[in-house]
Amino acid sequence: MVQYAVTLKDGDWTVFCDGAAMERGLSRSAAIQMAKDLAFDAETRGEVVELLIQGYYGEMSRRVSGGDDD
Repeated sequence: MVQYAVTLKDGDWTVFCDGAAMERGLSRSAAIQMAKDLAFDAETRGEVVELLIQGYYGEMSRRVSGGDDD
């Protein structure tokens, strides 16, 4: 499983992959788009993906998808 997250960190929207920051200083919409693109790429490789996105008020949404049906 690979995990992508979009969170507000130190005043900037940041994209994380498996807990490591990948890109900082993005707008929220750009960060979400980047995370969704990365998740799509991982899903096409057959990986299970967990996508976490922080809302403006701190709430988190979670989606798990992908994986091969073996």
